[in-house]
Amino acid sequence: MWSERNAIFKAAGYCFRTPKAIQAFGNAGCQFDDDADVPLSTRQREQVTQIRATERQLGCAR
Repeated sequence: MWSERNAIFKAAGYCFRTPKAIQAFGNAGCQFDDDADVPLSTRQREQVTQIRATERQLGCAR
């Protein structure tokens, strides 16, 4: 789930902060430091919201 959620943000230009995410996705070409500023479609926002809800239910670390 972590990879799926962050792949959505990577494709839209998010600049990752954690070493784990930077190692997995890199920051080349990133444009947005705040995930709220990332220009996601309504569908993508819904996917991210659902993934985050599932992560919370399962007790996954963010």
